[in-house]
Amino acid sequence: MLKAFRTYNSNGQFVPLRVGQPTIVFPGLDGGAEWGGPAVDQKGVLYVNSNEMAWLGTLAPRASEVGMSRGEALYRSQCSACHGPERKGSPPAFPDLTQVATRRAAAEMDAIIKGGKGRMPGFPQVSDEGRAAIIAFLRGTEAPAARGDRKEVGSGAAYQFTGYQRFLDPDGYPAVGTPWGTLSAIDLNSGQYLWKIPLGEYPELVARGMTNTGSENYGGPIVTASGLLIIGATLRDQKLRIFDSRTGKLLWQTRLPYTGMATPITYSVGGRQFIAIATSNARNPTGAKGSAYVAYALPR
Repeated sequence: MLKAFRTYNSNGQFVPLRVGQPTIVFPGLDGGAEWGGPAVDQKGVLYVNSNEMAWLGTLAPRASEVGMSRGEALYRSQCSACHGPERKGSPPAFPDLTQVATRRAAAEMDAIIKGGKGRMPGFPQVSDEGRAAIIAFLRGTEAPAARGDRKEVGSGAAYQFTGYQRFLDPDGYPAVGTPWGTLSAIDLNSGQYLWKIPLGEYPELVARGMTNTGSENYGGPIVTASGLLIIGATLRDQKLRIFDSRTGKLLWQTRLPYTGMATPITYSVGGRQFIAIATSNARNPTGAKGSAYVAYALPR
């Protein structure tokens, strides 16, 4: 990995991407602190989880549309930024589309392109005929007669983004030092970190004695008036954890049926407090696929 790293452009944050040479993006293209957001207590302490994951970004000259089918041209202009020019994506976040015809019917593909699904936005600006052309291209059924119409195609840009790619080692783990995910408490009155700990683990690494590695995490924490900091978020170990917000000490944890990729909620019924969280393994490449809402009752 060091040999590969030395060929990359790595000059700090916010450097422009280059043509033909991968650029290290760190924090990654998913960001550091995530869309789950932080929690803040009454004392002005902010609690936030963060990814420590490097990504790669590369530009390439935009391919000429001469001799290109309408479906391929539309795919390149509308879809390739996420799924890549070669349709290989960056699973599981950005699915490989090379064999999509074996997984989804044409009507299902049309609904997803138009309305979106999961993290993929909809593309209502693409006409019915345009979506049909993209689907035919992806399914390998586009007819030569579909060539020629370019009304919806192309941005006029000379270059295109070649797709999202994590910077991973040969074993599939982040090619940066641990921790790969963290949970921090920051005093907003002083700007100082009160504590910072690894968040998440890889079960197969734990089995080999490698603990506290941290992991990718998506979904934020909540904090209670009594000082409980509650968070799921960790992608690989599928755990829900409760920490002491004053010290970062782990008080309780349990394994969820799927990853708790959401911010939990807490509520009270009949004087008893509950915690609930939405779980899904849509982005977990090693876990069983599925989703569920899970609720726990706190001890009286």
